[in-house]
Amino acid sequence: MPDISQSQAQAFNCEGGLVKNRSTFLMQPGEALVLENFEPDIEGGYRRINGHRKLINQIVPQTNNSGEKILMIAKFVDKYIAARGEKIWSTASAELRTVIEANTSMTGSGTIGVDNVSGFSSSGTVELAISETEVERFTYTGINPASDPPTLTGVTRQVDSTNARKHLSGTQVSENWTQIDSGRTNAGKYRIERFNFNGTEKIVLVDEVNAPLIIDSSMNLTDVNTAAVVGSKFVASFANRLFYAGKGTTPEELVFSAGFDEDNFSAGASDPAGSIRVDDTITGIKVFRDSLFIFCENRIFKLTGNTSSDFSVQAVTRSIGCINGDTIQEFGGDLIFLGPDGLRTVAATARIGDTELGTISRNVQSIFDENIKNSSLFESVVIADKTQYRIFFSKTGQSNSQTRGIICVLKENGFEFSEIRGIKPASTDTFVETGNTFVLHGDFEGYIHRQEIGNTFDGIPILGKYRSPDMSFGDTGVRKHMQRVILNYKPESAIDADLLVRYDNESVSSARPAAYPLDTADVAAVFGISSFSTQESAFQFIFGGPSQPLVRQAVEGSGFSIVLRVNDGGETAPYSLKGFQLEYQLGARR
Repeated sequence: MPDISQSQAQAFNCEGGLVKNRSTFLMQPGEALVLENFEPDIEGGYRRINGHRKLINQIVPQTNNSGEKILMIAKFVDKYIAARGEKIWSTASAELRTVIEANTSMTGSGTIGVDNVSGFSSSGTVELAISETEVERFTYTGINPASDPPTLTGVTRQVDSTNARKHLSGTQVSENWTQIDSGRTNAGKYRIERFNFNGTEKIVLVDEVNAPLIIDSSMNLTDVNTAAVVGSKFVASFANRLFYAGKGTTPEELVFSAGFDEDNFSAGASDPAGSIRVDDTITGIKVFRDSLFIFCENRIFKLTGNTSSDFSVQAVTRSIGCINGDTIQEFGGDLIFLGPDGLRTVAATARIGDTELGTISRNVQSIFDENIKNSSLFESVVIADKTQYRIFFSKTGQSNSQTRGIICVLKENGFEFSEIRGIKPASTDTFVETGNTFVLHGDFEGYIHRQEIGNTFDGIPILGKYRSPDMSFGDTGVRKHMQRVILNYKPESAIDADLLVRYDNESVSSARPAAYPLDTADVAAVFGISSFSTQESAFQFIFGGPSQPLVRQAVEGSGFSIVLRVNDGGETAPYSLKGFQLEYQLGARR
């Protein structure tokens, strides 16, 4: 038997997230020096992120040229609304619930079963994706919401000479875009607010240039032509009225409508309209609890009250501002926003009416310092079921693969961070429907995507990277002869990744053993959740198998400090790195 009398073992959980502001020798073993396209998992560990795919297979039609980006995407009632160029469009989308075989004939009497037909026209054309660049078109002449599943009826396939292919359950089914508004000359980035003052769901859109547009649940459109709000950048619903801000000629002014009447700006109304000025340029407004927070370039205010007669504005701070209003989100019981020094929160303390400001992004401050310049196109989303905030550093002239961002996760002991690379949104929207969180973004090429779905970025591999600190286990002067690395992970399907072991701060003069594959095709199955696999399947669901297996990998080399890296293959389902154990023997002191 081998002599293990001098063997040492060091185990650690993957926790603490990405840390860029401390010496690698002072970091905890579970923290990460590189954590790219992994997210701190609320169930523990670091999880390779999901991808995104097209929510609407059809491109949003352009107005003048193909370089027009998506200025807005929003889910409203049962429609998706998008803006591009000078026009606004609507459509519907659903997921396929019945498999369509390639040889199934549909010549006017076929059906397509989907999860929901709400929002679809009574007849029209739909597309189902074959790949990221190819679709099959179908026409339909009716809908049946009462069938199980709901169906599009009177279907003909292979329309417009598209090819018949097999379509699996879960494939996106989307209808053609319908124009609902035009003539929005020189429209900029849209901001939206959903509201209901009279029992009818409505949404208001502002685009920095034109009159605000109100759309009700029947898709009736109303322009708000009051001069004081035409050209507004920001809008919020507070105290049963709409507040507008950011107009180019009066950037410090907040204009509000009459109570319960979004299109009435009369000072003579029973609950009159009015305006409020602050002493700085407004960069965003957001309702939080019982206040409307007014973010400015160098100051933050909050407005309280219920009617125009008792509105009151107090300064929260006169020394810190928000540099991009699209980064303001309600997150984990706080408001989070991008300040000049990174992410900050506005948190109400236990003392009623008091407010506390906090900086939370010190661990990744260097990434913000590198990217915060030219922040006007930055976007953000909140993924509520993961208590996760994402900020994307979108910039003109930068490719998707070059675009970086930060993932911030609220955990029991505070915030943990990681880096995201490869997603470049031009606009975003997030909503929760029947318990499911939908994260949407419009891109710079004219398409609408749904995040948190799929294993690639719309066909582009997700290159995940993890790097541990340089671990010396308390003594950098003693050589460690590595024997084994034990990895505890939680797969969701087969994985394809490599484990690399490096020594002495990755010195080129130290041992650099070849990558150790972490590929596995055997995955634990759970009754009621997992699909059945066959002998020919790429991966096997094993009923009764371990849900968090251990990989015991013998390794080579020695050094005074050890680094672990995991490089993901880019196209398999997510998995979580839960923890590691390193086994080694002590060598000589240098």
